[in-house]
Amino acid sequence: MPKLRHIAIAAEDPEAMAEFYKKAFDFKEVGRPNGYLADGVFLSDGTLNMAILKFKTDQLGKGMDYRGIHHFGVLVEDVEEFSKKLESLGATHYIDQGQGGHQAGYFEKKFFGPEHILFDIAEHGWAGAEPLPAPVKEAAE
Repeated sequence: MPKLRHIAIAAEDPEAMAEFYKKAFDFKEVGRPNGYLADGVFLSDGTLNMAILKFKTDQLGKGMDYRGIHHFGVLVEDVEEFSKKLESLGATHYIDQGQGGHQAGYFEKKFFGPEHILFDIAEHGWAGAEPLPAPVKEAAE
């Protein structure tokens, strides 16, 4: 079963915002992405990865000054199979990791869903994010 494991916030000063959340909620810093799409700080509460990013491209069509929730990420068991499901439901594929020469980190595919909301899917979790639970048969063994 897919699980929400990632949320990204577009920020002007990711460092200052990360310091606030570390002090306010005791979130732990788990990485510092530096890529083609964005630079910033990854934080975790032990279950969810929160990326605080200064974006280098306007992925949302809202301009480079946009600040706020940018996208979310869902951990799935099989990216290719889940991509087919998403497309059958009307989602529009945006970009794959590594597409266009960038190495953006954890997402494997990005899609636009209803109302042009951007989201990621991945089989391999984000830093600090809890993995998917083992299937019942595996958990019992």
